Amino acid sequence: MEPTGNTEATRGTEPTGNLATALDHASALLARDPKLAEQQVGEILKVVPGQPHALLLLARARLAQGNIQGAREILEPLAKAHPNAAATHHALGEVLAALGDSKGAIKALKRATELQPQNAHAWRKLGDQLVLIGDTAGADTAYALNIKASVHEPKLIEAATALVENRLAVAERLLREFLKDSPNDVAAIRMLAETGARLGAYEDAENLLARALELNPAFAAARHNYAMVLHKQMKSLEAVAETDKLLADDPANPSYRALKSAALVRIGEYPRAIESYEALLKEHPELPKAWMSYAHCLKTVGRTEDSLACYRKSIAMLPSLGEAYWSMANLKTFRFTDDEVAAMQAQLARGDIADEDRYHLHFALGKALEDKGEYEASFEHYAQGNALRRKDLRYDAATIGEHVARTIEVFSPAFLKSREGWGSPAPDPIFVVSLPRSGSTLIEQILASHSMVEGTMELPDIHAIARGLEGRKVNRPGIDYPLVFEKLAPERLRELGEEYLRRASVQRKSGRPFFVDKMPNNFLHLGFIHLILPNAKIVDARRNPMACCFSNFKQHFARGQGFAYDLADIGRYWRDYAKVMAHFDAALPGRVHRVFYEDMVADPETQIRALLDYCGLPFEETCLRYYETDRAVRTASSEQVRRPIFTDQVEQWRHYEEWLEPLKTALGDTVDAYPGVPDFTRNP
Repeated sequence: MEPTGNTEATRGTEPTGNLATALDHASALLARDPKLAEQQVGEILKVVPGQPHALLLLARARLAQGNIQGAREILEPLAKAHPNAAATHHALGEVLAALGDSKGAIKALKRATELQPQNAHAWRKLGDQLVLIGDTAGADTAYALNIKASVHEPKLIEAATALVENRLAVAERLLREFLKDSPNDVAAIRMLAETGARLGAYEDAENLLARALELNPAFAAARHNYAMVLHKQMKSLEAVAETDKLLADDPANPSYRALKSAALVRIGEYPRAIESYEALLKEHPELPKAWMSYAHCLKTVGRTEDSLACYRKSIAMLPSLGEAYWSMANLKTFRFTDDEVAAMQAQLARGDIADEDRYHLHFALGKALEDKGEYEASFEHYAQGNALRRKDLRYDAATIGEHVARTIEVFSPAFLKSREGWGSPAPDPIFVVSLPRSGSTLIEQILASHSMVEGTMELPDIHAIARGLEGRKVNRPGIDYPLVFEKLAPERLRELGEEYLRRASVQRKSGRPFFVDKMPNNFLHLGFIHLILPNAKIVDARRNPMACCFSNFKQHFARGQGFAYDLADIGRYWRDYAKVMAHFDAALPGRVHRVFYEDMVADPETQIRALLDYCGLPFEETCLRYYETDRAVRTASSEQVRRPIFTDQVEQWRHYEEWLEPLKTALGDTVDAYPGVPDFTRNP
């Protein structure tokens, strides 16, 4: 904690003579022997009862010994008696945070920072508590003010001020200028990383924070930022390692624990994640977003009723928490009560909720009203939710079209033939590609019901490796991907295949010889997959384009899938998908096995036998009873695939047909051609 300073708690009562010496001695004892410090302060208070400086030292001594409640008993009346004592409010904030009272901690820490704006530690602690209650914007401001309070160089103060005011371009320019002359200033490096993270440049932020930690391994704030940036990039195994380092020095820190819990979920360590969330929430029960995250985890492992109870608990604490409502709707098999529908409508009627809560509520109400058969009102909510989400995205349908055109140009039959047999020979992966909501989770569940196949998740690794080739970014104008493959030697392609297998191994828990990677967007990297893993299997999950695309429009995705929030964008995306798949059907005949959702619904046994035969797997009856397989499922279809095949969803889109003209127009002749595909050489 910060020293007391010249606060109201001590102003006018500053100890003198022997008293000052005794207090200094007790303060010095705190770090090496807090029990002895408590005894020393006790003696002082016998002589000078109620001396505020001594009481603050006594609270700190108790806190250092783990007697948090004892510290609280001192600090609450002390803060009330001295409302302008910055150090006392700071200490109270620390104690209340340790007791799990985030609201009380935030109130105390806000008061401390009002009184002492240069208290960097209090700003950081305030940011941590705001993260826990889900106030991301408030946390960003607090962290920026922590940075500002941590620096004393005028140029850095100017940059920090720009960061606090969210003038990110100004902050970036000032910091880069400063670092030209002072390249090893870790505060400036951390600030530039924070600027990059806010701009979405997570790779740049990661590299900057790694450099800051190389220069100063004890820089806990930078390490916390580093762990968060790693997690946002799906590098959650590395994020767990970083949070473990943080927790080694501060094992009770709830922000570190919450981040580690989320990272454990991402790498498939569900028992550990559940245990971590339960321990955190036992000590900090007033954290609505932590309850929601815990509910996500429970849903994934099939504990549906428990997850619903936790979602409702989070809503009771934070009624505007739209994501919790949407998460219940996203179970697909769940139905809202009339009271819950009214509660969501009431929240939407407020003028003070965040856009993120608002669009989640729109999506949830769209589903609730669809279940009631109120299709026009349902569509209006879906449309409003999508429009609100779309305005925050930088998705450009033209870049996908350009990428598909380059892919078709590069991966010609002759090009692929000349590289036959290159790459890693490992047969382990079974890639399931598609648009989302095409039945890919069903296919994964069927395969994962086989004794030789493990289901994992939508792995980010193919896209991550592609982004790293020559340091280029995929799907950006004027870049070399996929032209880079013309330059890669056989040994390099083999290395890339082995790199993918190493990355994917994090998600492989059972030791089965084959595993499923069902990242749908991997169809954009089909040529890459074939070159680096020529013996991998590729399954294309396909569904009627109108049904599939509208199902995407109804879905809010936790991340990615920027195409899914506009009907015309979705139609163009489906058309590009069909075009690139048609190219590889011609260039690599038989390489891809296609499963039509409608055929799977109509005759599952025939389709399952054909799927297993393509994968080189012997038939097993358990694949027909896939809904009995107990495994974690991390997609929107998690509850649907735990039941026999649904037949009532095939034509569900027709209830909305009168509002889907932009989608039909964008899809063009692919609608009438389905299950075939148009001749894209004639009509691109």
